[in-house]
Amino acid sequence: MPDIGKGLSGDGNGHHQPETTPGGNGRSGVGPGRQPGTTSTHTRTAGIWAAVVVATIALIVLLIFILQNPQTVTVGFLGARAALPLGVALLLAAAIGGLLVALVAAARIIQLRRRNGRPRTH
Repeated sequence: MPDIGKGLSGDGNGHHQPETTPGGNGRSGVGPGRQPGTTSTHTRTAGIWAAVVVATIALIVLLIFILQNPQTVTVGFLGARAALPLGVALLLAAAIGGLLVALVAAARIIQLRRRNGRPRTH
């Protein structure tokens, strides 16, 4: 008669080994695409470091752009006129456009929070 017991798994040849279950909350900690025994190295500090590297590269590219476009252009807005290097004028226009997009996004976030009844956090 085969030895069948609770918590034992057999290979069909009479060799039984105890089944193990992960401790804690019942999850093994091994997600899809991860090997057992490896740990995630993504931390908040690593994310900030990556953002600093990307921002530094972006600033270097912008500096090169500005230095390669030194031609002076006249920019007019609402009656005001200014003579600026082309690279600076385009960078200024992009920055103002980004601020306008951020203002619209902030207004939409506030609108959705009010609609959902979530309080603002400071």
